[in-house]
Amino acid sequence: MEQSRITRIRKMEKVYDRVRKDIAILREYEESGLWLQDYEADERGELPKDLKRGVLSQDALDDLFDSVKPESPGK
Repeated sequence: MEQSRITRIRKMEKVYDRVRKDIAILREYEESGLWLQDYEADERGELPKDLKRGVLSQDALDDLFDSVKPESPGK
């Protein structure tokens, strides 16, 4: 067997596993109520202006979650 292919597949499996775990962490954050608390704090101006806040965008999270959903059969 081609060793570089096996190495590449093993590397991609590690990436896949890491991404799945990270997505699960983001979903848990969103569903826990902490996301809403953080969002509302941002809306009240309680967070630093220079803080990255992409994670507080409901659309961004929904788009991310949609992008990792398995495709329906036949697609």
